[in-house]
Amino acid sequence: MSADAAVIRVEGVSRTLEGEVPVTLVREVNLQIDRGEFVAVMGPSGSGKSSLLYLLGLLDVPTRGSIVIDGEDTTGFDDDRLTDLRLAKLGYVFQFHFLLAEFSALDNVMLPMRKLGRLGDEAARTRAHELLDRLGLQGQHGKRPGQLSGGQRQRVAIARALANDPLVILADEPTGNLDSASSANVREILHALTRDFSKTVVAVTHDAGFASAADRRIGIVDGRIDLAWRPEPV
Repeated sequence: MSADAAVIRVEGVSRTLEGEVPVTLVREVNLQIDRGEFVAVMGPSGSGKSSLLYLLGLLDVPTRGSIVIDGEDTTGFDDDRLTDLRLAKLGYVFQFHFLLAEFSALDNVMLPMRKLGRLGDEAARTRAHELLDRLGLQGQHGKRPGQLSGGQRQRVAIARALANDPLVILADEPTGNLDSASSANVREILHALTRDFSKTVVAVTHDAGFASAADRRIGIVDGRIDLAWRPEPV
């Protein structure tokens, strides 16, 4: 892997929660993720997988070390600069989709575009329609999340993550709350993002089947990268 190919570069990153008894969530991580990679992050419960993902997604900041996104070192960025970078270059998919219940699927997908402000309302609406259709949600645009199945809600969340055409999609247990058929569908969609649209996907998962579709699997144990770690056979 060359430095030129990196879309995310992590150098000596640790994250410690201060308190009477400090807790270190991520320890001295060095990591490069290249453009167009599909990377699965795995490890035991409580190993620091989600903590690492939140650092990669600039939803948390390291206690030590640096995170470079698309060549931009984020060390010392204030909240406004982090927010702008997240909106422009990163998209997020979570286990619990976090769609706004009072908004339609279409309006949920339009939200990131409205926040970034690159597109006018009509252009944003057109893009939201196109993304939902591309993800097999024709006829569902006007429905609220409560009117959709779990798999449909997760596809709306993926459309929302794609709204601003980000470089990287970060997914935290994206199939953890779905049945097997919906999980397979979401897995194929995320894989297609790298194959067909050159997106980089970083996904935390407990699902060995999901991880098997990735280009690379990274093990995390006690907050450290452990390349020898493998999930227990089912």
